[in-house]
Amino acid sequence: MQQDNAPELDALTRTLFERLDSGSGEASAQTKNTLRALYDAAAAADLTQPIVDFFSALKAAREQENASPASAGFGREDLAALAARHAAIDEHRVTVGGRVGRALEIRDAANARVDAYLAAKDVEAPSGIELWDRILENQARIKKALGMDEAAWNSFNGQLQYAINDVETLARCIDLPADAIRDVTRVTKSYRMRATPYYASLIMPGAANDPVLLQAVPTAEMVDTVGEEIPPVASDHSPARLVDQFYPRVVAVKVTNICAMYCTHCLRIAHIGSEDRTFPRAAYQEALDYIAKNERIRDVLITGGDAFMLSNTNLRWFLEKLDAIEHVRLKRLGTRVPVTTPQRVDAELLDILEGSNDRKPLRVVTQINTAQEITPVSREAFKRISGRVFAVLNQAVLLRGINDSKAKMWKLCETIQESYVRPYYIFNCSYRNPQYFHMRVPVEQGRDIVEGMYGNISGDAVPRYIAAAGGKIPLHRDNLVERGDGVVVLRKPWSGETTRYPDADPAAYADDTDFAFNKYGDGK
Repeated sequence: MQQDNAPELDALTRTLFERLDSGSGEASAQTKNTLRALYDAAAAADLTQPIVDFFSALKAAREQENASPASAGFGREDLAALAARHAAIDEHRVTVGGRVGRALEIRDAANARVDAYLAAKDVEAPSGIELWDRILENQARIKKALGMDEAAWNSFNGQLQYAINDVETLARCIDLPADAIRDVTRVTKSYRMRATPYYASLIMPGAANDPVLLQAVPTAEMVDTVGEEIPPVASDHSPARLVDQFYPRVVAVKVTNICAMYCTHCLRIAHIGSEDRTFPRAAYQEALDYIAKNERIRDVLITGGDAFMLSNTNLRWFLEKLDAIEHVRLKRLGTRVPVTTPQRVDAELLDILEGSNDRKPLRVVTQINTAQEITPVSREAFKRISGRVFAVLNQAVLLRGINDSKAKMWKLCETIQESYVRPYYIFNCSYRNPQYFHMRVPVEQGRDIVEGMYGNISGDAVPRYIAAAGGKIPLHRDNLVERGDGVVVLRKPWSGETTRYPDADPAAYADDTDFAFNKYGDGK
């Protein structure tokens, strides 16, 4: 029991003292000497850390030797005086019980989770920055195989001219088993393949399921998986030519079917067709006319294909047309080019982006699925873009073998955040097409990955987890696990702990008779 002349202890410190006093063993001679030295330092110092060190040592003695403070020669008054000293020194009156009994324990538990990630991330999910020396070796090999010089490699047109579109070129650039080459040959009779030489250089030789390889080179499952073919995405949500509309205030305009590469998990696989196409301005004008006549529309996404595959002339024209529509307040450009062909990001393109952003906010929305896609070159491209537009956002797709673990997805989100890109969405890989059923990941696995980010990485590096099913539907768990008696019970997704949270009284909330200025009546 606390002595009458002892300082008043807060609840957390009383709890800590009870834990310390519950020991029934005897402190060893070495522990007593250590504790005495720490106590003397704490009593003489005008800092909180020596006091924390002393109480932490007492806690360790209790846990390791079942020893109480009394067995080491320290009475309750000694401890209470030091606890009061700690609270007096600390600017925010944090107590020893709060710091040693709670904060440090919470920190240590969190550190254990993060340490597991830090130990795995660079091994399981190295970025293209960390792999850059190996990527440069790959580039030298691919340049030689394709007969590319430096000028061609460093130009957008050169990357497209030497793109890997067929199995023969693929085999010259990437070492694949003969059986794999035969399967790719089968697949490419039905589906297009394209990877730029730059993107191919990100593939690490010797890694059977390299995450870039899986996205760039189709596998046998694309033709061997039996499943129902669903009508093309948005075929039931296209109210006008080139226009998709899932929401009354947002539309997407598919301005081309061309991409610098064709991803093996492409949601718009049916739109790719057998040849590259841009569309006549008359088609674009129909889409613009639809937007202009619908004043509810506020936000327009220019996509495809890939918006950055438009010529600078057409991109400038389209953005200027949108900016001239009064009720259109925001624009987005959907592109994967900065990771597949960052050579496209030149001064003229940046000036076009900045000019449109000066008129009305412009966002660039990209898709980066693995940290391996971020190299010094793509990072620089995103840095330059971010300086010219309102925001650069990432919409990743959760893909089997590519980013379907905590280490892989967390590393992706941290890497792109450090590369001037904000993690925005993670899509669960679509159910629409049997061609990529093998790439899908169970929803529950995605929930574990995404919700595990909370409390372990920066809050603005945590994307929303959604499904594309006639619109973007959130897939997060309900972290409210119980309610009643004016309290809700919440679950912390990063640790599984629950906490009680007092709720507002619904009856009091609904009755606004005396709320704020209402209590004064009508003033008469």
